Amino acid sequence: MTSASIYWYDFETFGSDPRRDRASQFAGIRTDENLNIIGDPLVLYCQPSPDFLPNPMACLITGITPQKALSEGVCEAEFIRLIHAEFSQEGTCVAGYNSIRFDDELTRQLLYRNFYDPYAREWKNGNTRWDILDMARLAAATRPEGIVWPKREDGTNSFRLEALTAANGIEHADAHDALSDVLATIEMARLIKQAQPRLYDYVYRSRTKQAVRRQLDLKSRKPLLHVSGMYPAAQGCLAVVAPVCPHPTDSNGVIVYDLRLDPDDWIDLSDEEIRARLFTSNKLLPEGVCRIPLKTIHTNKCPILTAPTVLSSELALQYGISEERIRAHWDKMMQMPHLAEKVSNALRREDLPKPDDPDFMIYSGGFFNDGDKELMRVVRNTDATELARLDLPFKDGRLQEMFFRYRARNFPGTLTEEESERWRLFCLQRIDSAETRLNHAEDLEKAKTLADPAQLESLAQLEHYVSMLSEQQTG
Repeated sequence: MTSASIYWYDFETFGSDPRRDRASQFAGIRTDENLNIIGDPLVLYCQPSPDFLPNPMACLITGITPQKALSEGVCEAEFIRLIHAEFSQEGTCVAGYNSIRFDDELTRQLLYRNFYDPYAREWKNGNTRWDILDMARLAAATRPEGIVWPKREDGTNSFRLEALTAANGIEHADAHDALSDVLATIEMARLIKQAQPRLYDYVYRSRTKQAVRRQLDLKSRKPLLHVSGMYPAAQGCLAVVAPVCPHPTDSNGVIVYDLRLDPDDWIDLSDEEIRARLFTSNKLLPEGVCRIPLKTIHTNKCPILTAPTVLSSELALQYGISEERIRAHWDKMMQMPHLAEKVSNALRREDLPKPDDPDFMIYSGGFFNDGDKELMRVVRNTDATELARLDLPFKDGRLQEMFFRYRARNFPGTLTEEESERWRLFCLQRIDSAETRLNHAEDLEKAKTLADPAQLESLAQLEHYVSMLSEQQTG
């Protein structure tokens, strides 16, 4: 049996939206569970395809231009193949810093576009995933000793990786270089493990979906301390919550309630009124009306849950947590027989738009059946020179168009003249709409105002790339 290991990783990207933007660079390093490095680092660049415009702010931050990625990178299919080979090794826990919300989402999109099961590597062969950002939040809020916690201007803790490494004397010379960020993440994990070993071990052991579900008792509604960036930093990024009900449409979701607030304030509202106070920002709500503090805990996203007793009375007071008030609000909840039904109904939303472009239908299109998964394996294993000859009877309506785009993005030489024209028009539609052009121009001007001379050169290269791309697609 393969020994358990942790594969630490980071992406740099050409934009800030992991569902729509593309990767520019990847770095990963494997350690054992004691955080000793046990393998060589993997560093890759990904060649951009011509159906999207790199975001100028992303190029400003990372310094990675499309030209650099084109000259030093591999096509997206090869990029994710090499990454997947590392992630899917038996007994691997794939980990990062803010990786659950960003890098893991980007990974799923890469796997999906390139004919892999987007989820299997997260659980198959004893594999798991982890994110140490919320562990840092837990340590800062409940066990701050042994680590320097940098402050923002408003006096709250900053959890930016580069701020933490600077405050704690950790080498991090090239923030926003993927390899530098991975090494810094490993050092932060070591620091927390050394300063607060019991906390580290607890969080690491509790990362699985099964461990999370064991804590969320919907029958007893036992209160738990929950740490999340969704809670204000001034409140320690934490709350004492009680489980309310399963999420009505997400099998991995459990709805919890922040017991700081009195449930009497909203329990008699209609479903529509509750929905409005859940999904409207505080700025748009009427004066004196606040959002209802219901939150979804995703059991498959390594949420941090622990006993409220880990919080000292002094810290509880600092974060606005009154044991007496928590108990009173919990007692009220337990006397509300229709609470779960009411919350579940309010969260059942049918009004959300569903994408109809296969590129963005990973969640709305459902799971691929076993027959299609086998055909997807055929696609991955077929030599590029033979791809055009494949005639695959996909059942899922997304896959034929995805197969065409897979060939066009990664192996354009396999396209017929007619297919090449179809691809050109598709790319033109993606990059040349008035909205896309306006957003890109505004982002470019903003980036220029923030750039130093070296960064201005990167932005000039980006402008040249976009101009060249437009000429190719309109020509």
